[in-house]
Amino acid sequence: MIIAIDGPAASGKGTLAKRLAAHYGLRHLDTGLLYRAVGWAVLTAGRPLDDRACAVGAAASIDPQNFDEEALKSQKAGEAASIVSAYPEVRAALVDFQKSFAATPPGAVLDGRDIGTVICPDADVKIFVTASPEERARRRFLEFRSKGLSVDEAEILEDIRRRDARDTARAVAPLKPADDARVLDTTTLDIAAALAAALEIVEEGRMARREGGEWRVANSE
Repeated sequence: MIIAIDGPAASGKGTLAKRLAAHYGLRHLDTGLLYRAVGWAVLTAGRPLDDRACAVGAAASIDPQNFDEEALKSQKAGEAASIVSAYPEVRAALVDFQKSFAATPPGAVLDGRDIGTVICPDADVKIFVTASPEERARRRFLEFRSKGLSVDEAEILEDIRRRDARDTARAVAPLKPADDARVLDTTTLDIAAALAAALEIVEEGRMARREGGEWRVANSE
């Protein structure tokens, strides 16, 4: 079974993806970390984020085993990821890895911004997780503050709106729900309620598959 979870930053898609993976005994891939790693590699190399060649080289040599998740989940890495992910060559370099991960039995839960539309268009279940920009900024503010970081909520909100505009307007794999995705708005939901809603969507998807024929692992090609 392949479950595709898409959505904008701080919508709750990552938390839901991890919990769904644990619930169904599937592997989980936070595809956003791949792009954050590329952006972070460009920054740590001392190069500007518009250095496309550096970004493409980083994508070609990416190794998730060496990820520093603490650094990659920083606001700076997130902003960098949104920029380098707009380069078609970077996206192309990472697509094969993601497809291979998804296609390996018994399946997986992948979260990102183009899983249901590009990486796994034949996923068994597709969920587009969203929330208001203000609520997402509040969540990110609380997350950073819990780590002892000094951040400004208004600046986070501005950054989120900037990233939303860039992600939805890019020419390659823009952020949008797949035509057959279920939209889950988590603005007023806590984690438990959001997970319950997501599980209901997955179970409805599994039932529909069974009624339509033999249960299968979707082909991500």
